[in-house]
Amino acid sequence: MPALYLSHGAPPLADDPVWPGQLAAWSAALPRPRAILMISAHWEEAPLALGATETVPLVYDFWGFPERYYQVRYEAPGAPALAESVRKLLRAPGMPVQDIPDRGLDHGAYVPLVEMFPDAGIPVLQVSMPTLDPQCLLEIGRRLAPLRDEGVLIVGSGFFTHNLAALRRAGGGVPGWSAEFDDWGQRALAAADVDALLDFEHKAPAGKLAHPRTEHFAPLFVALGAAEGDPVGGRSVIDGFWMGLAKRSVQFG
Repeated sequence: MPALYLSHGAPPLADDPVWPGQLAAWSAALPRPRAILMISAHWEEAPLALGATETVPLVYDFWGFPERYYQVRYEAPGAPALAESVRKLLRAPGMPVQDIPDRGLDHGAYVPLVEMFPDAGIPVLQVSMPTLDPQCLLEIGRRLAPLRDEGVLIVGSGFFTHNLAALRRAGGGVPGWSAEFDDWGQRALAAADVDALLDFEHKAPAGKLAHPRTEHFAPLFVALGAAEGDPVGGRSVIDGFWMGLAKRSVQFG
């Protein structure tokens, strides 16, 4: 299986005239996964945590939206066998793994999955990010890489640019910092320049403006680590902008 980094959007993504179709077309072009391992920008927990391994309610981790967005359901099967594999791959001195069995999928996980695999027939496991340190997340991805050979789709779910406060000040359109970072990131991914990506806050134009806090870029490093050794860099499957933010989404392998 490939490894993916996708921009997941907010719950209103479902109403966009273009983006849901792009996600659906992407999933249709993939081999059908045996299971899906999700790393979302919206779950930071240390030590690294495994979410529910049976079907539990979703986490509606957003506020102020119309009621219909809180009625969305995604009752995918749990993935206890995948959870056990993840424990074996990640547990090591200095890297404990915990279980939070009642933690359902948050919107960074289920919003794109509803569009990509609407039948909810594939087992899904979400794991937390125990840190936002890119190098540490890259190492986690490396340890998870063997799952790809077992039919597991590893998905890092974030947003390629993410600064809502600066976006509100921009007054509409695509702000320069978002466009500049997106262009730099596309070129770094295509060249498989992992060193530049790891140091994006200093190497990228407007790096700290595009990501004042790095949680939405951080899942990229898990996908990068899982794809290490692939002969080509990341291939952009979705690009463009949504409400001024870069929705670039990338496939490795």
